[in-house]
Amino acid sequence: GQVDIEVIELRHLDRAITDAMLTGFASPELEEVFDAVAGSDGVIAVTPTFNATFSGLFKSFFDVLPEQTLDGTPVLIAATGGTQRHSLVLDHALRPMFCYLHALVSPTGVFAATADFGADGSGSGLPERIAKAARDFARLLRASGPRPHRDQFNDELTEIQGLLTSTH
Repeated sequence: GQVDIEVIELRHLDRAITDAMLTGFASPELEEVFDAVAGSDGVIAVTPTFNATFSGLFKSFFDVLPEQTLDGTPVLIAATGGTQRHSLVLDHALRPMFCYLHALVSPTGVFAATADFGADGSGSGLPERIAKAARDFARLLRASGPRPHRDQFNDELTEIQGLLTSTH
């Protein structure tokens, strides 16, 4: 099937993200990005590691993203860092944050250390790790299916609420 991929570089949005944190309002440019995330069937979220956690800009983006945007959205988590020992950032920082945001976090994340890049990294196993994470993510996307549009979602919600409140 046809896959549309949109890459969102947060560094170009740093000002807009900061302004949204301070004012509570998103610029039109940031709103467009929020809409792109909300309209996607899945998200691959990648951050550099700083002080054993995600970057501040990365965290700030998800802090200003409207609540419930990621509800039920499959998310593949990935990070880069200086050494392999920073790989804990996946399970200790990224996974809990996306679980808090009610995303469906793919079981396999990807961590790439400096040694994984360049000539000396050819035997690092990074391509195999990426391939496994991609297979798991594709399976999660297939299982989740396309995300419902707002109105469809509201209809389903009303139906579920009806089921939960009906007394038999």
